[in-house]
Amino acid sequence: MDFSNVRMVVTDMDGTLLNSSHQVSDRFFELFEALSARGILFVAASGRQYQSIVDKLPGISERMVIIAENGGFAKQKGEELVSTPLPHTVRTEVLETLNKVEGTYPVLCSKDNAYVTGYSEDFLRTLREYYTEFQVLEDLYSFEGEIMKIAVYHFESSERFIYPKVRQFEDQLKVKVSGANWVDLSHKDAHKGYALEIVQERFGIGPEQTMVFGDYNNDLEMLGRAEFSFAMANAHPDVMRTARYKTSSNDDLGVERILEKLL
Repeated sequence: MDFSNVRMVVTDMDGTLLNSSHQVSDRFFELFEALSARGILFVAASGRQYQSIVDKLPGISERMVIIAENGGFAKQKGEELVSTPLPHTVRTEVLETLNKVEGTYPVLCSKDNAYVTGYSEDFLRTLREYYTEFQVLEDLYSFEGEIMKIAVYHFESSERFIYPKVRQFEDQLKVKVSGANWVDLSHKDAHKGYALEIVQERFGIGPEQTMVFGDYNNDLEMLGRAEFSFAMANAHPDVMRTARYKTSSNDDLGVERILEKLL
């Protein structure tokens, strides 16, 4: 593969750049400096909260584009590049549907905070890994502020227990199985592919100059925005079918191995 024209590298976080312990390798930070020296723009694109992504990339987050909340929100150096909030009109209907599904934990996600009700400590412990900023409310129905998405967690399987109950909203919203335990509901245009398209246009970088890494269904649209699209060895079958190329798993430095070849 000829990577000589690549000007932008985009990677998902969980299951992709982060290992199973939710950590970024020391090697990546070295490779990031080499990418920057070559003038290659780096983009971190995740379903995570913006601040959570920043916390995973200390010292370098201000030198990249961050696409958060599955593409609903993006910033670079404090400047907002993308903002696509969830329509308020369907929020109550979604929450009422989820309220009838046992074992689900909805999270209202704004640009700088997240809102939940008083769940078990087990769920709040899990939440802290993905949301460094959150607030516990008596109920979610009364929250009137702008939100970027509703993220829903199930301890066993999001694809089996959440998605079948919320797929009815696909005519109005983007409904994505974003991980083994998460489903996200957002504006139709609030996905990583749409956000990446805006970023590409902003910097004058085309798909033929873009490299993307992903592992789950919320990465499908952004994989389609890159000539060099890579599925992790641990990726969902849909991602395996969509990506043009494969790399090793997130625990085997799959992103770093390809970046070394790029450099």
